[in-house]
Amino acid sequence: MADNQKHLTPREIVAELDKYIIGQNDAKKQVAIALRNRWRRMNSTDDMRQEIVPNNILMIGATGVGKTEIARRLAKIADAPFTKVEASKFTEVGYVGRDVESMVRDLVEQAINMVKASKRETVQERATEIVEEIILDALIPPVRDASAQNSFTGFTMDVTPDETSSMSKVDQELNEKTRDRFREKIRNGEMDERKIEINISQNGMGNVGMVGPGMDEMAMMNIQEMINGMLPKKSKKRKVTIAEARKILLEEEVNKLIDMDEVKEEALKKAENTGMIFIDEIDKIARGSSGGSGPDVSREGVQRDLLPIVEGSSINTKYGVLKSDHILFVAAGAFHVSKPSDLIPELQGRFPIRVELSSLTKEDFYQILKEPKNALTKQYEAMLHAEGVSLAFEDDALEQLAEMAYQINLEVENIGARRLHTVMSHLLNDFLFDVPDVIGPNAKILVTKDMVQEKLSSLIQDKDLSQFIL
Repeated sequence: MADNQKHLTPREIVAELDKYIIGQNDAKKQVAIALRNRWRRMNSTDDMRQEIVPNNILMIGATGVGKTEIARRLAKIADAPFTKVEASKFTEVGYVGRDVESMVRDLVEQAINMVKASKRETVQERATEIVEEIILDALIPPVRDASAQNSFTGFTMDVTPDETSSMSKVDQELNEKTRDRFREKIRNGEMDERKIEINISQNGMGNVGMVGPGMDEMAMMNIQEMINGMLPKKSKKRKVTIAEARKILLEEEVNKLIDMDEVKEEALKKAENTGMIFIDEIDKIARGSSGGSGPDVSREGVQRDLLPIVEGSSINTKYGVLKSDHILFVAAGAFHVSKPSDLIPELQGRFPIRVELSSLTKEDFYQILKEPKNALTKQYEAMLHAEGVSLAFEDDALEQLAEMAYQINLEVENIGARRLHTVMSHLLNDFLFDVPDVIGPNAKILVTKDMVQEKLSSLIQDKDLSQFIL
């Protein structure tokens, strides 16, 4: 993201979210404030910076109303490390499965990738020059000084030093001109298919699988790194095209030029101060009103494991220790079976901002089909445009689609905006199948209200709809 987008005002953040998410103004407002508060904290006085803690958010709403999309888009706007996890995948310490600390390690990995990508841009030009020289050396080796060559080979030639120097200069000039000519050809892609032999460095040993009692993810990663660090790096000769060589060598040279210690330090700071963790399906780890035992015991254990991370603690990662005090946590759940009050009180207290997302109306469905940048209608138009076929929707047709999606949600099960995938797929599948064999290029398809009613009438009449429930 551009640097100016990192410091948007709350109203500007909401305007950005409006491009992709319809409705849910309250939720957008809360996340916009939370995001701006991070900038406010970073620009506050030193003594207060450590005291200001993020207001974590709990989103409550049915599936498909935009909870995940809001968090994902927010992270893109902020240019912040972001990771999405499902709470139902975690298990209490002592059980087989992922421990909750793994989500922080995922966040750090994301931050490392982001910082590496930005550093990559700064060294890309230098790395490209180095790669060009390596490829040129493979095609046209540079000419050494003649006197140096003679002394190196041990041969004596019946020429004066001046003649030797003159010959050497001529050879070097000719060699340089040839290299320049070939350099231009390489840059223009004229020699991409020509094969050359290059040295590719590789670790002496691949990933080593290790299993042992009580071995967690961190221990395995540390042992893996230690073994790889002890083994000498080997280089292997490969004959590849110049196009392939450029890709392989560029990756190697970029990695050599990037200072990984600097990347680790910067990434940890970025994750600590701007990182966002979105915990989905948090209602699945809440104890239902039924109480009881069984899996509920482990669920409560996951909540207790989650608590110190959300409150703020130090977590060991392969890149160093990360403090989670200022990470923004956004949790979400449908809470059909359980209620937010079924979470343990301590965890409830760590999510002070509660946002209820409303169910989508017919008008919302209509806007979702028409307005967002990534609207389904625009996606299908783009796919058929790739085949040379023009697809367009009448306004009446979109209103009918919205009406039908809304009705199906009422009568079957409310899966929110995901229901639109069902109706759109049922409406357009015949066209998608017939293009390009039956419907050729330059064809125009106009979706009308009558076409929608005809294609989807069976969908409305069949109350079971088992094959269409996503």
